[in-house]
Amino acid sequence: MPATDPRPAVPGPAMATRRAFLAGAGLTAAASLTALRPGTARAATARTGAARVVAENRLSPRVLDLTVDSPALATTAMARLLLPAGWTPQPRRTWPVLYLLHGAEDDYTSWTRSTDVEALTRNADVLVVMPSGGQLGFYSDWWNHGAGGPPRWETFHLTELRRILEAGYGAGASRAVAGLSMGGFGAMSYAGRNPGLFRAAAAYSGVVHTTYQGARGPAFVQEFLIKDGYDPTALWGDYQLNAGVWASHNPYDLAVALAGIPLFVSSGNGTPGPLDPPGTPPSLAIEELIGEMNTAFVRCLRQAGANVTADLYGPGTHNWPYWERGLHRSFSLLMKAIGIDA
Repeated sequence: MPATDPRPAVPGPAMATRRAFLAGAGLTAAASLTALRPGTARAATARTGAARVVAENRLSPRVLDLTVDSPALATTAMARLLLPAGWTPQPRRTWPVLYLLHGAEDDYTSWTRSTDVEALTRNADVLVVMPSGGQLGFYSDWWNHGAGGPPRWETFHLTELRRILEAGYGAGASRAVAGLSMGGFGAMSYAGRNPGLFRAAAAYSGVVHTTYQGARGPAFVQEFLIKDGYDPTALWGDYQLNAGVWASHNPYDLAVALAGIPLFVSSGNGTPGPLDPPGTPPSLAIEELIGEMNTAFVRCLRQAGANVTADLYGPGTHNWPYWERGLHRSFSLLMKAIGIDA
């Protein structure tokens, strides 16, 4: 078991319903080409501190996969870049950046695999960054019962990877962040915890209120950690005894900090909607609760005076067609915030 994995040696059971949670359907193997050896091209130069790129894999003219050796994770992790048209590394040229965060039980390939993000951004002069976030990493530096240490996903994304991208891949200082489900949590948590780092944030079916209705929200999060074999209190501790740790990551509790940037929040209510195939069963246990979380989150944001565009669209399940639509509906907001006319 990797050093970053706070699970016992025997993993928990795999369940289709759990995999639907925060991830959607249809994982497929990513195509690959021969990776560059460490020490070639930017793999040699894009090093910041101890974190470094150990391999590059150019899948197409616009898709570049990086393998990053991360001290924060104590292992390697992947990041997929969707490059602006005509991109080449230039010492004095930078591009605005859009971070896209994936859901649980999924990975860095999900956005290009399951949406038209490549076509959507074809004419936008933006660098799209889609990093690994762990199967259930929750975009956090894990508390680990007060001991800290790996996995430190926030440090990996916002310090190690960001500096690598700025040093060797043309990432500029204008950034927006968006994500689906667990990634929607990550987008709002990252933006709220790091004022000034992002100029806009969007969440699609995001887990945006982790302490919703007392024990109901924590139980929702911890159930999936338990079923996947994780210690449920290693992430943020006990939700009562370590309430401050939970609150410091919870988008709902970060509403005031989020009020300074444009926000987009979307979710359904779990009943089959217009983008679901005929005969789709309800996903009430997932999207219904997430819809309630988002309704409470939007209300809290508005009370805090936030500039939030809410798309609480009612019928709709926890699945990719709605998240792709959310990306489209929020795209101009995200691009305008980082200085791109889209």
